[in-house]
Amino acid sequence: MEPPESAFSTAEDVILRWDSSASEDARDKMIFSSDRHEIDRYLDAVDELQKSMDSTSLSDSSALQIAMARLEDEFRTILLSHTSPIEAESLSESTHSEFASQEFDSKDEIEIGESSYEKQLSSSSTTSSCYKSTSSIREVDLIPGDAVYDLRCIAERMIGAGYLRECIQVYASVRKSAVDASLRRLSVEKLSIGDIQKLEWETLETKIRRWIRAARICIRVLFASERRLCEQIFEDLGTSADDSCFMETIKGPAIQLFNFAEAISIGKRSPEKLFKILDLHDALSDLLPDIDSVFESKSSESIRVEAVEILSRLAEAARGILSEFESAVLREPSRVPVPGGTIHPLTRYVMNYISLISDYKQTLIELIVSKPSTGPRYSSDPNVPDMDISEYEGQASTLALHLIWIIIILQFNLDGKSKHYKDTSLAHIFMMNNVHYIVQKIKGSPELREMIGDDYLRKMTGKFRVSATNYQRATWVKVLYCLRDEGLHVSGSFSSGVSKSALRERFKAFNSMFEEVHRTQATWLIPETQLREELRISISEKLLPAYRSFLGRFRSHIESGRHPENYIKYSAEDLESAVLDFFEGYPVTQHLRKRSQ
Repeated sequence: MEPPESAFSTAEDVILRWDSSASEDARDKMIFSSDRHEIDRYLDAVDELQKSMDSTSLSDSSALQIAMARLEDEFRTILLSHTSPIEAESLSESTHSEFASQEFDSKDEIEIGESSYEKQLSSSSTTSSCYKSTSSIREVDLIPGDAVYDLRCIAERMIGAGYLRECIQVYASVRKSAVDASLRRLSVEKLSIGDIQKLEWETLETKIRRWIRAARICIRVLFASERRLCEQIFEDLGTSADDSCFMETIKGPAIQLFNFAEAISIGKRSPEKLFKILDLHDALSDLLPDIDSVFESKSSESIRVEAVEILSRLAEAARGILSEFESAVLREPSRVPVPGGTIHPLTRYVMNYISLISDYKQTLIELIVSKPSTGPRYSSDPNVPDMDISEYEGQASTLALHLIWIIIILQFNLDGKSKHYKDTSLAHIFMMNNVHYIVQKIKGSPELREMIGDDYLRKMTGKFRVSATNYQRATWVKVLYCLRDEGLHVSGSFSSGVSKSALRERFKAFNSMFEEVHRTQATWLIPETQLREELRISISEKLLPAYRSFLGRFRSHIESGRHPENYIKYSAEDLESAVLDFFEGYPVTQHLRKRSQ
């Protein structure tokens, strides 16, 4: 058996032969680039030195220090030769989720709260709440197996010799650079919370979409794989060496990743931000089990806590935005009547907004737990609808109650806007158009219809029909009043007859009124084709029989006199044709067509 002093001397010779400070040849070559025999020989020499150092008979540690310095260099070199950033494109299949889009159909300029903005609201949120991914953690080999084996061999000897801190520092500095490179490839920028909050929302929308994709890859692939690599190299080599190494590597990049979501969660709130905030919330909620798994150790608890707190703040931001949206709809200040009584931009905006909310119903049902503030507490405020929606509480979710309340306050606002029309008939057309649009938007969305419920939908349908009836009364009662018999008959002691002068005045009054209605209401607009036709038919059903009857009773009295064409200017067919001009939204280009002689 070789004496201890001889074994130590042999080992020391091997170590000194690879001392890069004393040998140019040693500086130019790397041990772990040599053949396996040379690698094992060097590792055995280190083992012998460590075993000898444990003996009280040998205390010279210089050779061991040289060995540790050499191993540190070797460790760094192996790591640096495997630092390519992760290939995001090759991982897209593992982190894929379906994206659905729903476009708002308005480019209307409206004022909500303090902001005035023109929205093609499809740009505000083109993704519905479908950031639920069926994928989970997918670990990949960041470093080839033979290199991992060499790294563990080195780490085992450095830690055994008391160089744990040095080993972790080298590992973390190299791997953190690799992680940083992967984050750059995933478009995760190094921005402070303040920097993020200074960006325009349109820019942030794009960054949110990129962040969601990047976060999935970071948590489920990149960070998970770094966790696995640390375990492969450091597990069981020291007190939580793998955890320490992992956190040294990942903490900075993880904070950089989560800073973005945190900045969004505490940023200024506005209605158009709701859906991207919900996208972030859904994505982070979906990732939470994976975050718990990847950052399961005590040392990484701060990362888990941070993710949960950001998720909570995103939820609070969504609740706050919905509440502020309700208030903004109620207070929307525009007073200029929309031309022709057509659909108000606010109505389009709010209903398209509500339709998108219904796409996120699963998330919002979980987040919205408080009922809207309605009912008696506001009864003294004339600027708030005095309505209690408790009748719907047993039939609808809390989210649905909020949607119903938004529709109620929208109608309340629209009713106020209708009072700015000087023509009462046009005010009724305006309300009919807008309430009908609300009903159609609800019917057009199965999710929204299910939440709102058929009871409230029937009530809304009744409201726009009442507006249509009110319009007909305001316009046509006066016109049809000209076609009454009262006041036309004269009677005496021996005979009775018709006052031709009164009859002439009655025809003149009818002609004048109808021409004015025709001229005016042709410029009014009912954009929905079926509604426009239904109202025209309803007008014709009242007007034409009354006119035909009046004409039948009194035509002969006019035609027997002079210039009958000045009084009977139109046939029933002329009126029927003229009604087709109503509600097209542009002036008529010619006078009413006179009756055939």
